Amino acid sequence: MEIYKTNSRPTMAADPAYFTGTVMMDPIVTAPDPARVRALCVHFSPGARTAWHTHPLGQTLHVVSGVGCIQKDGEPVQQILPGDTVWIAPGEKHWHGATAENAMSHIAIQEALNGVNVDWMEKVTDEEYLKGG
Repeated sequence: MEIYKTNSRPTMAADPAYFTGTVMMDPIVTAPDPARVRALCVHFSPGARTAWHTHPLGQTLHVVSGVGCIQKDGEPVQQILPGDTVWIAPGEKHWHGATAENAMSHIAIQEALNGVNVDWMEKVTDEEYLKGG
C-alpha cells in the first residue's frame, strides 16, 4: 500500500503541444505494473481544451466542477457538468475542455496498453471549438 500525501506531488502544467489555453494537472495515481490505471485531476481555464486524441483502452471522465464541453469526432459538441461521468470507448477520437466562459475540472481515468494511455492528434481549431465551447 502507498499513501500519496496531497503536498507530496506538485501540480503540473499540461504540455502545450497537446492542449490549448491554461491547463493544470494534479496526479492521482500511476499504478505500478502489472496494473495499468492512470488518473489525473485536470483543471481547464475558460477556453482551454485538449487536442483531438484517442485512448487505446478507453477513458472515463468525471466532472468535479465548472462547465465543460466534449466532442466525439463527427458528432455535435456536448456540455458536461459537475457529477457527469463520460465513458469514451477505445480508439474513439474526441476532445474535451472548458467552455469559453467557465473553467472546468474533471478526473480523467485511463489504462495504459504497452505503456501508452493516449494517442495525441491535431489541435482542435478555434472554429471547431466555438461551435460548442
